[in-house]
Amino acid sequence: MSLSRRGALGAIGAGLAAWPALAQKQMFDPVGGGTGLSLTEAQLTAGQALLAKHPSVDVHAHPGRFFLRDLTRQNATTTAMGTPFEAKALTDMSVGHVTAALFNCVSDAVLLEASKTGGLTFARQFEPGEAWADYQRQIGVLKAMVARGDAARGLNGGDIARALKAHRTAAVFAVEGGDFIEDRLERVHTAHADGVRSITILHYHPNQIGDPQTEAPRRPGLTPLGKDIVREMNSAGIVVDLAHASFGVTRDAVEVSSRPMMISHTNLKRPDVDHPRLISVEHAKLVTGHGGIVGSVPSGIGQKTTAEWINSILRLIETVGVDHVAIGTDMDANFMPVFADYADWPLIPSALLARGLGEAEVTKVMGGNFLRLMAAQVRG
Repeated sequence: MSLSRRGALGAIGAGLAAWPALAQKQMFDPVGGGTGLSLTEAQLTAGQALLAKHPSVDVHAHPGRFFLRDLTRQNATTTAMGTPFEAKALTDMSVGHVTAALFNCVSDAVLLEASKTGGLTFARQFEPGEAWADYQRQIGVLKAMVARGDAARGLNGGDIARALKAHRTAAVFAVEGGDFIEDRLERVHTAHADGVRSITILHYHPNQIGDPQTEAPRRPGLTPLGKDIVREMNSAGIVVDLAHASFGVTRDAVEVSSRPMMISHTNLKRPDVDHPRLISVEHAKLVTGHGGIVGSVPSGIGQKTTAEWINSILRLIETVGVDHVAIGTDMDANFMPVFADYADWPLIPSALLARGLGEAEVTKVMGGNFLRLMAAQVRG
């Protein structure tokens, strides 16, 4: 279903109570209206050439909604997302020359429903053992994907370099939501052994670590256990992803962490655009000042076209510096995306080059900055 931005927002706002499944389906539909980009053949060729030479990484994604595979307990949100389509996503990634992506499991997917404001919130709490069991299901899907050879492994920068040379896409395992860890610190090391290289410690469900930015905060920042989990992730060599985390959680994580971290998918607030999923300049600089990165997301929040998303990327670069910006598409579970097809991946470097960035600068944004962050963790 392809909807106009006005139509989708209207349906979400007015029809949420009566048609929850429809409203939630519309959350993930692309915004209509085209890319808004005007690129010459030479500019497109330059973007494609850059991707052929240098590794590119999507620092937050759910390709083909793999996390729904073998799901036995559905809710309105997971039903609205439809059937997983990993094979198509991987084909599109190959066409678009995506070297690697962080394939994010969704720890709290089974809890989520549409909120009255048009976003997502948690509808219930986990049952005993549920979060851990669902983590194991989703990691099993990823392991099987790599074992079949559908995607290359992405345990470290060497794997990603080899994927570039072989013209393949590497799957870097990640988890969105640290709920599955519970109070078992050893699970951080189990996750690393499973191949997980990044954990977004908060998603939409307030958990044992802290509060998400989309809920009224119950605590000022990280819980004592949350601080221990951040330290354990540093020890294990897993990137701490602070996307969705409250400002207080981010502030505390910067104080606790011995390693640079990231906010994988967000954009900066603007005078004319404010939303709980956006961050302030101060919020962004907390992470980048600690050596971390911020990934720009092509969501439909304050953006109607791909061209407007390119403006958001450039705004981040201007604010925190080109060494601290990445691309985090949230594909294929983004909110009303303005960029929704991996086959179009070359449009991003092409547009950035056309807007005046040099090849070295675009290479950093497209993947180099994340690879540096990955290498800064304790283990490979």
